[in-house]
Amino acid sequence: MPRILLLGGAGKIALHLTPLLLARGSSYHLTSVIRDPAQTETIMAAAKGQLGTCNVLVRSLEDVTSEEKAKSIIEEAGAEWVVWSAGAGGKGGASRTYAIDRDACNHFIQASTSLSHVNTFLLISYIGSRRGRAPWWTDSDWASARATNEGALKDYHAAKLAADECLTAAARKRGSGFRGIVLRPGTLTDDEKEGKVVLGKTGASGGVARRDVARVTVDLLENAKTGAWLDLLQGDEEVGDAVTRVVKEGVDCIEGEDVEAIVQRWT
Repeated sequence: MPRILLLGGAGKIALHLTPLLLARGSSYHLTSVIRDPAQTETIMAAAKGQLGTCNVLVRSLEDVTSEEKAKSIIEEAGAEWVVWSAGAGGKGGASRTYAIDRDACNHFIQASTSLSHVNTFLLISYIGSRRGRAPWWTDSDWASARATNEGALKDYHAAKLAADECLTAAARKRGSGFRGIVLRPGTLTDDEKEGKVVLGKTGASGGVARRDVARVTVDLLENAKTGAWLDLLQGDEEVGDAVTRVVKEGVDCIEGEDVEAIVQRWT
């Protein structure tokens, strides 16, 4: 019976995730964390009519300033899987971006890996979150990623990269039996049609529907055997086939990053 903690429950991806997760069976229980009690009705409407059960916790992630505070939320939910679909969303300036996308996320990562009943942390990041050029990128991909990461998304890039690396290091320290999954979509769109995707080693730019990000997330939660960084764009492969392929092939887009240095930075 997977008990799932969904952080950022009122976000657009999370609102797709909620019914998709609960449709998987009556054994699924979802705790959705939101910051505004007025959002409760929206969450419960998304959960209505599904096989699984859902409850809401009203907590401000901006107030999660320590591992202990994060741990108390995880334990209240009794979570086995933790999904981070939260973020400052560009509101409140750089300080709020770092407070939520880096600091609060990292507190939840460290808390999750310290609790024996948590065996999975799935972090929704973004495709450009890396230090170096991916070995499979073209010159155009690399130029595009650098322009974005050194320009408009400079603080977001720094915050998300820190969280991605923290999860990688914490998962390796925790060892076998824990899955630290970083899903890294391209530019998010609101296309409501179920589309096809390319998952794994993709280019550095392009779009993907939030609904398809949610579909891939659910399939990874159910089928991934280990942790990995996985890039995601719209493409020509069915979601189930794409997830089956990357799991079978052991695809990990952390390739090209200095994993030893990441572990040293965060342990």
